[in-house]
Amino acid sequence: QVQFVESGGGLVQTGGSLRLSCAASGITFRRDAMAWYRQVPGQQRVFIAAISNAGNTNYLDSVKGRFTVSRDNAKNTVYLHMNSLKPEDTAIYYCNTLPFYADSWGQGTQVTVSS
Repeated sequence: QVQFVESGGGLVQTGGSLRLSCAASGITFRRDAMAWYRQVPGQQRVFIAAISNAGNTNYLDSVKGRFTVSRDNAKNTVYLHMNSLKPEDTAIYYCNTLPFYADSWGQGTQVTVSS
């Protein structure tokens, strides 16, 4: 069973930092590209960052230079380091593979950035 468990969210002021973690199970983690997505209530979930099995990264333009995605294959865990946070980064953050498993979204972790 494919499962993703996100953690690390919270309330932070503008300009602050957070590190999100996502533990994956039920997949061959080291083989798969992993990605982070976020969703604002009432809006579609959107892609924000990905890391390939070789460590190559890709980012949504609005987070480039502020967010860094990394992975630890020994722990089946992907991370999202977020710096210089802005109120528009407020959302629920999810991880999944890329392309994603449509029926395996986790609960996500809430990130709230106060102005």
